[in-house]
Formats: sequence, structure tokens, C-alpha cells
Amino acid sequence: MAGDPVTPLDRLLSLEARDADSGNWNVVIETPKGCRNKFKYDEGLGLFRLSKVLPLGAVFPFDFGFLPSTRAEDRDPADVLLLMDEPAFAGCLIPSRLLGVIEAEQTQGGKTVRNDRLIAVAEGSRGHQEIRSLHDLSAGTLDEIEHFFTSYRAMEGAEFKALGRHGPDRAEALVEEAMAHFQEEQAGGKKKGRARSAHASR
Repeated sequence: MAGDPVTPLDRLLSLEARDADSGNWNVVIETPKGCRNKFKYDEGLGLFRLSKVLPLGAVFPFDFGFLPSTRAEDRDPADVLLLMDEPAFAGCLIPSRLLGVIEAEQTQGGKTVRNDRLIAVAEGSRGHQEIRSLHDLSAGTLDEIEHFFTSYRAMEGAEFKALGRHGPDRAEALVEEAMAHFQEEQAGGKKKGRARSAHASR
């Protein structure tokens, strides 16, 4: 109905992955850098909830979040690891530019799905202004990022396997695919909604 209020869930689901004016990507933070608590946005509830607590000594190496209006192969929004000067907080929207992607797959319970990790940098970052591509980061930094995801997934009984490292062009291509999957999902939901309405009116 036209008079119904717009909820925070509606706003987040309608937020575009990329700002049309600036060209920056809209990264929504779930878990801040240095945090043992892993937070996750719950689309059904429209809020951030505690997903898990990492083992003692394990913390997120950078802020971790997602791109809205995307659907990756695991049916979650596309994951993003974000470089910036200070940790943010869950729910913070940060204009960013993509540096690249660590393509990966994850196996758990006999099922293997792609679980890529986009790498981005906050547009307003002072300490990372010169970084334009994943290739501008040291091999050691990328090794540590891969090790973090490999080790903490192993503690959950899952295998995280990195497949390759690529620059911004490949990252953007994967995001475009995830955006298309999201649009297909939304279109399918609207069709189901119209079918239910038509049935109810009979």
C-alpha cells in the first residue's frame, strides 16, 4: 500500500551495489576489523545478529561486509574484505573501490560452492590512496588473508580453497553476475507474489 512505512529492510534491499553518480561501490560492513565476533545481516529480521564467535586469537584482519543487491553462488550477498584506516561498525555504509578478488571454493558436508572474497578499499581512506589493484598489495598480505579464511573455516569443518587472485576487472565481472542473479531472484519473487494475489482474489 502507498501509505505503508518504508522499513530499514526495504531500504537496504533496494540499495544499489554501485552508486550511479560517483561510481563507487556501496559496501555494508558486518564485522569490524580486529573483532572475534562475526556479525551477519539477517534479511528476514532486517537487523544484524551475532553469527558466531571466532576462537581465541582469531580476529578479522580487515573490515568484512557485503555488496547489497547481489547474490553470490552461496545465495548470500557478495562478500567484501575492506581496507581502510580505522575499523568501522556493523551497518556502516562505506563508498569503496574494488581492488580485485580472491576466487575460492568452499566444501562442507560433501557440497562444494564458490565462495569468492572481493577485496576493496574505502574511497575516503588516507593510508590506502595509492592502492588501485590487488596487485598493489604485497604477496604476504594476500597470503595472510587466505590463511585467515582457510583456518577459521577449517575450525568449522569446512575446507576453503583459494583458486586464484585477480584484479578489479575480474572482480567487477563477478559482481555484475551477482547483481544479475539478485535481479532474477527479485523478479521471481514478484511473479510468485502476483500469483498468490491472483489466487486469493478468486
